[in-house]
Amino acid sequence: MGCIIWLNSIFMIPAKYALFAGISILINLVFQYLSILMYSGYASFYFAMVIGTAFGLGAKYLLDKKFIFYYKKPNKSLYSPIFFYYVMTGMFTTLIFWGIEITFHTLYSDPSAKYVGALIGLTIGYFIKYFLDKKYVFI
Repeated sequence: MGCIIWLNSIFMIPAKYALFAGISILINLVFQYLSILMYSGYASFYFAMVIGTAFGLGAKYLLDKKFIFYYKKPNKSLYSPIFFYYVMTGMFTTLIFWGIEITFHTLYSDPSAKYVGALIGLTIGYFIKYFLDKKYVFI
């Protein structure tokens, strides 16, 4: 029985994390797309990346905190530095994601190429972010 529980947990966490990463990626890309629809002027591409990142990161934080790392505040204070630490690890992975998205946007003339780059960058970023969060954030 203990082996089944162990196998369940060893496979469920990566499966849930992948599902939540997919949800967050979808949220990110939808908000990028909506931002471009609402504003297509100067620097709209970069504005959309920031908006998408903010919404995607917020959703991913809530899902990770509750369903991946099962984090509960150790004390009753209103302030918790966990979100700050989460954002700090996210800054590193965001540079990877943005770098790949900008590269695809620059190299390919197809307007949807930036979304392919974002999907690749976010996937790589979330893979790295899990290990950073496990070691530095939700300890």
